[in-house]
Amino acid sequence: MTRTLPLPTLPLPIPGLSECTTTGALITALRTLPQRPLQFHLHGQVLVPAGYHVTEVKAVTIEAMDCGGTANAWRETVIQLMDGSAEEAKAGFMTNRKFLAIYDRVVKHIPVRDEAEVRFEYGSTSAPALQYHVTHIDIQPDAITVHLRTPGVRCKAGDACGLPAGAAGAAGDSCEPASGCCAQAPVTLG
Repeated sequence: MTRTLPLPTLPLPIPGLSECTTTGALITALRTLPQRPLQFHLHGQVLVPAGYHVTEVKAVTIEAMDCGGTANAWRETVIQLMDGSAEEAKAGFMTNRKFLAIYDRVVKHIPVRDEAEVRFEYGSTSAPALQYHVTHIDIQPDAITVHLRTPGVRCKAGDACGLPAGAAGAAGDSCEPASGCCAQAPVTLG
């Protein structure tokens, strides 16, 4: 029997993103579950192989300005995962309890915020490191699976400018509806 645990979203999402899982929601979910191997999947396949390590937990504050001139600030928690050795892989996946023990040790020393979006950073010798968003958790009799999705880029001022999602670039100094502030600037040779 597989059970899917929905995770609540942030009340105020990071500008330009529509679905975020908070650090507090993920950690609370992992605390309430029985001890199981903890896996990380992307598109239904194992992304992080058995024997992985939690190498770093980052409490990040981001201050940014979009192409429309709107300043934003938000917090993220980035948990970095790294492949282990072949010997460690034979021992299997880290359990949610071991993961939580590492997390608990970190939060005694750095200010990780429950309301911050949580992301997992992973790369290997064959793939560059990326920060993945959490979509949901599956609880199975033999494992807990954290499902991830790839990061994306979106024009954060696009809604105010009246542009469709996916428009990029900057063509003006202001961001008025239908102004095209995120449209690609014309190229002039001269």
